[in-house]
Amino acid sequence: MLWIALVDRIGSGLWASVSVLYFTYVTGLSVAEVGALVAVSGAVGIAGAPLGGRIADRLPLTHVLIALQLLRALASFALLTTDNYALLLAFSAAGSLGDRAANVLTKLYATRVAGPDRVRYQAVNRTVANVGWAMGGLAAAGALAIGTTAAYQWLLVGDALSFVAVALVTTGCGEPPSVSRTITTSTDPAPATRPASPWRDRTYLAYVATETVLFLDDAVFKVGLPLWIAHSDHAPHGLAPLLMVLNNVMVVALQVPLARFGATTAAACALLLPLSAVFALGGVAMALSATGGAVTATVLLTAAAAAFTVAEMLHATVSWELSVALAPDTAQGAYLGVHGLAQSAQRSAGPLAVTAAIAIGPLGWTAFGAAIAVTCLFQHRLVRDHLARPALSVPPVTVSEH
Repeated sequence: MLWIALVDRIGSGLWASVSVLYFTYVTGLSVAEVGALVAVSGAVGIAGAPLGGRIADRLPLTHVLIALQLLRALASFALLTTDNYALLLAFSAAGSLGDRAANVLTKLYATRVAGPDRVRYQAVNRTVANVGWAMGGLAAAGALAIGTTAAYQWLLVGDALSFVAVALVTTGCGEPPSVSRTITTSTDPAPATRPASPWRDRTYLAYVATETVLFLDDAVFKVGLPLWIAHSDHAPHGLAPLLMVLNNVMVVALQVPLARFGATTAAACALLLPLSAVFALGGVAMALSATGGAVTATVLLTAAAAAFTVAEMLHATVSWELSVALAPDTAQGAYLGVHGLAQSAQRSAGPLAVTAAIAIGPLGWTAFGAAIAVTCLFQHRLVRDHLARPALSVPPVTVSEH
């Protein structure tokens, strides 16, 4: 699966950095049309996480992953065939649906294969994925220097081919064991038991709601830092891409070492306390960056970027463990699918949150960091209290496949 992560993210890196430019210069869409296309396809993609997770509890996981990768490939190839807005919208939405579902099912695969070592496995997987993003982004930058229609189209072809390659590699992956799909040989009738549903689990839904807030570090790097620097009177505008590079380098170098601090459920829960402090520190550094000259602003913005990157890595470690630990074994796919909604919702709400912080000014960034810090503390208490309750003794549900 590590090779799959690398190839997948190389393809995504090729397309993600030029998609808006492709729709603008190749298909001739207006700014409003591009914005609506991105928003609508993103909204459709939200359904991919819970839908994919639900299906994966009933069908072989590798088969579902292959189907999703082929869906993503077909959607990318289809974009090359038309400049009709309705069709571009439909194809982009299909690709977004497949992307969000595949993201959740890749995590589910790691959970089933790695077992107790799932946090370290996910850390290595994320490191490899970041390397892939960087490789794809560098290739896209080279193509952008050419700037021709053919260059944009070949980037989209490369994205589509990466999904085909991933589907082919997945065919050689073994099917991981699944409690929800245990093959039974007994002919004795078993009492019908309704599978656990995350939609009826108030604790898990509250946990997912807090996760939406903790994922806001993504919006800081994609929207917050670039806009804050662009409107700063002191910070050099060329600092924004350098801070993105810093983020990528730190994740590649430190994600795996940091993962050991959240390798168990208890450790992951405890890690929420220092995570709270790091988020608050990032917000304060952003606020103070508006108070000095160019050197001071550069140093403080670099410190803020480093703090939010550390927060990103710590939260990833916590999230990998707790999202699985709070889910019953018999419905891991459904639960992780609902957990995937947190990232999808953040993609919509995150830009609004950081632009609000920018509009308010330094106080806004302080409040931004403090709000996430308080959410960390709330999540810590929620998870701690839930894990402290005595577990119910429920026999595993088996589903016959014959």
